Amino acid sequence: MRQMLTFAVVGVVNTATYYCLYLLFLSAFPYLAAHVLAFTLSMTGSFFLNARFTYRTRPTWRKFLLFPLTNLSNFLITTAGVYLIVDVLHAGSRFAPLLASAAAVPVTFLVSRRVML
Repeated sequence: MRQMLTFAVVGVVNTATYYCLYLLFLSAFPYLAAHVLAFTLSMTGSFFLNARFTYRTRPTWRKFLLFPLTNLSNFLITTAGVYLIVDVLHAGSRFAPLLASAAAVPVTFLVSRRVML
């Protein structure tokens, strides 16, 4: 239970970081490029926060190299969601990542736990 709660808190911090970076990059790049850049940078921060606080494990190169796999499903779900919201539903690019990321959280937790432990 502690891990799920900590994972959620780290997720909120990670989402805030991602979203701030996304808005920053959105002023200079198309929305998908902004999404990919922000996602990559926030995922790196997420690895270290989850290693330290969620799973209380030492970060290693092996875990660091495997960690992107934990976010592959998150990346695919959020990217498809952003595309769906922006290009199909024409709802705008500003809040699309926040809506799309909510669907990916449970899958990301399960895969992350497997890799980190």
